[in-house]
Amino acid sequence: MHRDYPAVEGVAIRLTEGVLELRLNDPRRRNALGDRSLRALIDALETAQNDEAVRAVLLSGEGGDFCSGFDIVTRNSGGGGRPRPGAIQRRLPSQAHRLIPQMCELQAPVVCAVTGYAVGIGFQLALASDFVVADTSATFWQPFITRGMTPDSGATWLTARAVGPMRARRLLMLGERLDARTALEWGIVHDLVEPGTVAETARALAARLAAGPTVALGLTKALINQAGDAALREQLPAEAFSLEISSRAQDFREGLSAFMDKREPKFSGK
Repeated sequence: MHRDYPAVEGVAIRLTEGVLELRLNDPRRRNALGDRSLRALIDALETAQNDEAVRAVLLSGEGGDFCSGFDIVTRNSGGGGRPRPGAIQRRLPSQAHRLIPQMCELQAPVVCAVTGYAVGIGFQLALASDFVVADTSATFWQPFITRGMTPDSGATWLTARAVGPMRARRLLMLGERLDARTALEWGIVHDLVEPGTVAETARALAARLAAGPTVALGLTKALINQAGDAALREQLPAEAFSLEISSRAQDFREGLSAFMDKREPKFSGK
């Protein structure tokens, strides 16, 4: 079933040939997220979770930077005065702390295209994606400690899980910036390309995933994400359950037929 994705200020949304493209499009502010654009991403991913036409997601930014973080300056410069104590704790579960789990739990694989800065929640969006394609201009930065604040949007969990606790301390407690080549060496970036080619490379990867066996890909993604917190004896039953489900999909029969016929499979995503 194909669903509608309304246009929202700050985020361009398009569904083409199974790939849901979400492009942050406020380059004047280096694609900093605000309340409205954050809500647009949450709503789009919630719709995508129930849209069988979506087989992959491509997340990118317009202009020279991917995302410069959350626009806390605009939020705190309003005329409403200082928010009362507890406002952050109340707000985060329905905003950034909802978006990041959505990305991790989405059945469709997510490809993130990064140019320039990926800062704060922009870094978290990359870490929560399944694949990151970056060009050599990319810089990843967790600036929380330099602002005298603690991390949010899953930064402590995602960063430590991606690079280990020692490197996470360098990023989160020292506020070190991470260049693209080091991000590749640390396993954050899947593919490093020259400037001007990241959009094409990321779109090709998203199209490749969209043409794959969607059910098996979604189950494999879930298994990988839970593996770090599970013992082997817990993971094995989960693998058996996923194999039972994927083997009942049409794409399993197509894959088996293609193997028997010695040809490339043509998966339908069902």
